[in-house]
Amino acid sequence: MHTWSLVSICVLLGVVTRWGVSLNSYSGAGKPPMFGDYEAQRHWQEVTYNLPPQEWYFNTTDNDLLYWGLDYPPLTAYHSLICAYVAKMINPEWVELHTSRGYESPAHKLFMRATVLVADLLIFFPAVVVYCFYLTDGSSKRKVSTVLLFLLYPGLILIDYGHFPVSFKHKCIPALSVKLGLTGRG
Repeated sequence: MHTWSLVSICVLLGVVTRWGVSLNSYSGAGKPPMFGDYEAQRHWQEVTYNLPPQEWYFNTTDNDLLYWGLDYPPLTAYHSLICAYVAKMINPEWVELHTSRGYESPAHKLFMRATVLVADLLIFFPAVVVYCFYLTDGSSKRKVSTVLLFLLYPGLILIDYGHFPVSFKHKCIPALSVKLGLTGRG
């Protein structure tokens, strides 16, 4: 089979596996007062959309850091902001300052899961393919196998699709570990 056909199958398997995991529940579902990691991600969208960046990491009247304070680096915060702009266009209630706290709905859960998948398709998947095919040595078979390993790595899938965090650091550390292992430097 042609190499790029195999890569396409790897990508399809990665997408289907991720979406399958996302159909399950998440930690804290329906459990006030914190509502779990889903609410953390939703709340970060609320904070980044409604407050200026200089207030994102500081305790204020509008930003209670004890209630899912933004604790990831600015790149993740800006990712939340982009998602918040889309959320606001779909349903403004999802990111309303203060009143959206604890908001849960099937439509919003679908939106949140979709934002993770879109981020993977736009950033992570292409980075994996470019890395495996243009920045490593080896046969086409080995490169396709490495793509498959990256895209089906359970740690990333369970963190981003079962647990809810959307964090680029969760993708970088395992990717580096695989690279070091494959090159014999780990």
